Amino acid sequence: MNNITDRTDEALIQLIGQRLAQTRLSLNMTQGQLAREAGLGLRTVQRLELGEAATQLSGFVRICRVLGLAEGFNVLIPPLAPSPLAQLKLREKSRKRASGGKAAEPGQLWHWAEDRT
Repeated sequence: MNNITDRTDEALIQLIGQRLAQTRLSLNMTQGQLAREAGLGLRTVQRLELGEAATQLSGFVRICRVLGLAEGFNVLIPPLAPSPLAQLKLREKSRKRASGGKAAEPGQLWHWAEDRT
């Protein structure tokens, strides 16, 4: 089942949920932060990431399948390519939580706490 269109609706919804969670974690956001910023309830975000089929989402998937748009999910929510260091860490365990801290801005230098004076 390498082709995304060969997956069942349930499997496709779970894949979408997994990719949403991976993207959220890569941005170092908690589910609560995502829920607040998206104007959703925490439980809604949790259910989406778990791939628990909400009526609206399963209907959306069915419509996309009929219209031939299901393949577009790879473009809409692409799989994240882990960095080489992340690949090593993934062998140990997969990340389950975000710290909720502010991620460093691109190009911003990182310093030890005692180095900041």
